[in-house]
Amino acid sequence: MESDTILKIALAGPLRGFFDYLPPEDNVTTLTPGCRFEIPFGRSSRVGILISTNNKSSVPAGKLKRALSQLDQAPLLQPSDLRLLKWAADYYEHPLGDVIFHALPVNLRKKPTASKASPPGLRLTQAGEAVDAESLSRAPKQRSVILALQHHPQGLAKSKLAEDHDLSPAVLRSLLDKGLVTPCELPPQTLPSEAAYQLNPQQQQAVDRVRENLDGFQAFLLNGVTGSGKTEVYLHLVADVLAQGRQALILVPEIGLTPQLLQRFQQRMGHEVAVLHSALADGEREKIWHAMRQMRQHILIGTRSAVFTPMPSLGLIIVDEEHDLSYKQQEGFRYNARDISLVRAQQTGCPVVLGSATPSLESLRNAQEGRYRQLDLPKRAADASMPSLALIDIRNGHLKGGLSPALLKHLEQTLQAGEQAMLFLNRRGYAPMLTCHACGWLTDCPRCDARMTHHRQQKLLWCHHCGHQQREPVACPSCGSPDLRPLGQGTERVEEILRQHFPKYPLARIDRDSTSRKGSLEKLLKQVHSGSIPLLIGTQMIAKGHHFPSVTLVAILDVDQGLFGADFRASERMAQLILQVAGRAGRAERPGRVLIQTRHPDHPLMQLLTQQGYAAFAKLAMQERQMAMLPPYAHQVLIRAEANRSDYPELFLKQLLEGCQKLQHAAELEFWGPVPAPMERRAGKTRAHLLIQSNQRLPLHRWLSEAIEIFATLPHARKVRWSVDVDPQEML
Repeated sequence: MESDTILKIALAGPLRGFFDYLPPEDNVTTLTPGCRFEIPFGRSSRVGILISTNNKSSVPAGKLKRALSQLDQAPLLQPSDLRLLKWAADYYEHPLGDVIFHALPVNLRKKPTASKASPPGLRLTQAGEAVDAESLSRAPKQRSVILALQHHPQGLAKSKLAEDHDLSPAVLRSLLDKGLVTPCELPPQTLPSEAAYQLNPQQQQAVDRVRENLDGFQAFLLNGVTGSGKTEVYLHLVADVLAQGRQALILVPEIGLTPQLLQRFQQRMGHEVAVLHSALADGEREKIWHAMRQMRQHILIGTRSAVFTPMPSLGLIIVDEEHDLSYKQQEGFRYNARDISLVRAQQTGCPVVLGSATPSLESLRNAQEGRYRQLDLPKRAADASMPSLALIDIRNGHLKGGLSPALLKHLEQTLQAGEQAMLFLNRRGYAPMLTCHACGWLTDCPRCDARMTHHRQQKLLWCHHCGHQQREPVACPSCGSPDLRPLGQGTERVEEILRQHFPKYPLARIDRDSTSRKGSLEKLLKQVHSGSIPLLIGTQMIAKGHHFPSVTLVAILDVDQGLFGADFRASERMAQLILQVAGRAGRAERPGRVLIQTRHPDHPLMQLLTQQGYAAFAKLAMQERQMAMLPPYAHQVLIRAEANRSDYPELFLKQLLEGCQKLQHAAELEFWGPVPAPMERRAGKTRAHLLIQSNQRLPLHRWLSEAIEIFATLPHARKVRWSVDVDPQEML
């Protein structure tokens, strides 16, 4: 039918395409793309977002419904935001509506109206100025806020008040309710001169190269060894962007793993810094989202989803630890925030800096071919020396809780010298499994092809793949024997052995179990920095982003699985992890040592990495990938399928293969599978994979855009859950 105006509305969910509606009866505002509408859908109503308007619809006139209301007077998303989201939906072959709603804060996906961002600061009211702070002696937190604001009549940032005085939201709400404080805008902050922070020649050269390109797009790979001062380079560049009145986006893999980067930005840039991550309450995320959209704040530090936050005057994007797997979304909309950052910078016309001590092979190849400009920081800041790496052969030795006699001796020498030591084991819990010494029973997960990890302190068996938990048995469920023994070791067991060997030295264990309470991680890190805890054991939570100046010995207990992993990226991930952990040693004036326990000391990759470093390792790995025609020398799409019935996933993928091999460009592609997934059974479902590969990106994407229309028409499409993963990073 034809009409004066028809709304093309996108909805969240797996539905492809748009839905046609007439404008609401009471509509008096401009129908601008990027605004939300409440629309009738089935027997209820839903929130959709306007993509475009038209005067034609394939829906018969009698069936075309009218939107109920327009929720936003002005669009939440500008044309530049929608353009980026449309690109992402096309590239990753995901429904546009789902992509758009993924980019919105949770509250804006369901609330009838968009809330306004509250000012970032608080100041005293007249009543607050008149109150005697001593009268609040029974409310010490409120008293500390009043005293702080008395010294800052122009106001202080809410985030600074909360951090400096360890406040809960209830304290500030109470002061607001009493009328003692009121929200306020904060005056522009006078930032310290960046000249006061002296850069070494390599850092200065990197800053100068990026400064020359602040007015246009250019991708830079900042390849700096651990401790080389990449954060200082970031700070100088962000200060330049702020001086131009523009905004900066800094992406980090996980907020909890990069506390010192966050702390330094907040110390130098003050209330200009906003932080966005999944641990924030929905309301707080919405406020920050609006603050960036309305340019109330100019610096955003966030995890991968922050890449979609509207920033009208974006002048710089920084992706710290660009190699990190956390930038790849592994469920639903499977995007890579690092790659989205490059596209956003190109569309915006601003530089993007990818920083890492161990760059991904994809980024190294892009630098080799001139798509990125490589900036090197080959030396540590303040003339600190790089740590030495040595291998400890544990093939024929007796280990106690995973610790060799040689390692225990080195630990004792380090502690006696008054220095700190750090042990790394990327496996939490007490042991990877329990076994019955009488009959050989193992703690198999009933829902996965995996073992359940033994958590002795919590008396649990816990599958780290599907989350299934059950109480620790007192006897073997198979034969009744009480002789149950742990196999292997996790951080709990290593902690137990260390306490036995070094009872006089305080010890801290840092993993997700020991830091589950709010503030516990920060408290432990402060104790480590103060030197009151000389011995530290942890998982990847201590592997990056931390500056421990007194740590002179780092021990890596088990990385051998990376040498023989089923995923072709396993050795790359292993090398990156080793060097990231090794980078915690010797970051001050005292030299550092790194000891790596291994059962394969003669493995060529291990020898190359420890003797010649990551650059030599990456060169050899690139040659192997090129010979095998694997990424970054090829492009991949992984089709996953899972179902309760064991034969359905492979049947579905076989039907897909038969139906899509006749499509245009199929002859230019390689089809691998279908095959069972490396972990065939997970969370009670059977899983299978079909991998499609091409030496050229274009024919692969053209084939996929045609094939995606066939998926839903296949006989078994409704019997399985399927997904498309473009540029997969994991094959699990």
